[in-house]
Amino acid sequence: MSESRETAPANAGDPGAVGPDHGSDQPELKKAITPKLLLLFIVGDILGTGVYSLTGKVAGEVGGAGWLPILIAFAVAMVSALSYVEMVTKYPQAAGAALYVHKAFGIHFLTFMVTFAVLSSGITSASTSAIFLSENVLKAFSLEEPLGDSAGAVATTIALVFLALVALINLRGVSESVKANVVLTCIELTGLALVIVVGFFAVGQGKADLSRVVLFETQDDKSIFMAVIGATALAFFSMVGFEDSVNMAEETVDPVKNFPRALIAGLSVTGMIYVLISILAVAVVPIGQLTESTTPLLEVVKEGAPAIPIDTIFAFISIFAVANTVLINMMMASRLLYGMAKQGVLPGFLRGVLQKQRTPWAGIVFSTVLAFALVLSVRYVLAEETISALGGTTALLLLTVFGLVNISVLVLRKDKVDVRHFRTPTVLPIIGAITSFALVSPIAQPRENYVIGGGLLVVGLSLYVIAWFYNSAVRARRTRFRHPDDLGKD
Repeated sequence: MSESRETAPANAGDPGAVGPDHGSDQPELKKAITPKLLLLFIVGDILGTGVYSLTGKVAGEVGGAGWLPILIAFAVAMVSALSYVEMVTKYPQAAGAALYVHKAFGIHFLTFMVTFAVLSSGITSASTSAIFLSENVLKAFSLEEPLGDSAGAVATTIALVFLALVALINLRGVSESVKANVVLTCIELTGLALVIVVGFFAVGQGKADLSRVVLFETQDDKSIFMAVIGATALAFFSMVGFEDSVNMAEETVDPVKNFPRALIAGLSVTGMIYVLISILAVAVVPIGQLTESTTPLLEVVKEGAPAIPIDTIFAFISIFAVANTVLINMMMASRLLYGMAKQGVLPGFLRGVLQKQRTPWAGIVFSTVLAFALVLSVRYVLAEETISALGGTTALLLLTVFGLVNISVLVLRKDKVDVRHFRTPTVLPIIGAITSFALVSPIAQPRENYVIGGGLLVVGLSLYVIAWFYNSAVRARRTRFRHPDDLGKD
């Protein structure tokens, strides 16, 4: 790992680059994010729904050794994170993976599919969080038993209402500040710290069975290797989020210096927290009980410290922990829809902006409708794979993008830029690409993940075809990204 200074025109070797003066009439974003705030942003972005909801699911795949797929997922994420660090310090612009792939290959359709995959991963992540939030609302108000068989329908309604509320907030105009993110991150860390403290207390009191930590139990007569690979693909959902931070590059103080440290430190901290919690969870709670629970970490607190009336408190902590995930992901999705429509690669109606609030209402409405469809699908079509189906789809889409970003790093080594930047060892992007695509393969992914992910990409492809016909027949222009580094900007 090193820093490199290369001298050549900034757009050398970039078939889709934009001239250096494009957008020069626009004011630059304020560089207000300090190293500490960047670290907290990354930690807060990674923490959340994954560790709260998937701990039991991962244990259900491999038994007590759920820490192993989490550790492997962390290693895969770290390799790809280093590729992102090289790209964001080499091209400190806001468009992320779409920009890197575009600079590497210059294929507008590929850029579009990568962008729509990132957008779709945000929608699936938000839908996962909305479902988990609704389940915690029932826990917080002790409604599960009184509602009986109708609890699932009520939880679905709550998830849909929450998504609608997020849409209304986005329509009104949300000014997300870094300080708000710090507060929510502290709430998330409080909940996880509580689980860790209770777990260690249970171990100290002899209430935990550490022998379960090395116990492998697989479903459907799977081999240990296949079970670990499948669980790793699922656990990867817990590690995503760091890729969102590259969109903050233009607002970060000295990103070349601060991004590598913050991203590596943030991912390392969250990785250690996840591994520690996965070990304590299976040691304190029997695997079957952990697997069947919709709120597995709450079971850890209840088993480890039964005298503490923690049900309501922890449920509310979980609600706060995942609420911001929904808001951030839906904001990102609506902005990407708006950005692609503005670029002319999606139908023009998605460019709609409210005059007074200056918010992309069409993108907000469309992304919310997609999230509604996903919540209803996993509740009534894939009922038994509620959380893992959406979490797995998020991981599937992002693993594909990560594979392409790793390849882009290697391709863009020939693109010399006049800027000091981080350089990851060449072998790591190769390993990152191989492992990412391996975890996308059928040996790691269940069929429903391909169904949901493919369905979302078909929606994107359909919109692209509509835009292509309109641009060709009406506007007599090619469908292509004009300024890919402006994606996601209002």
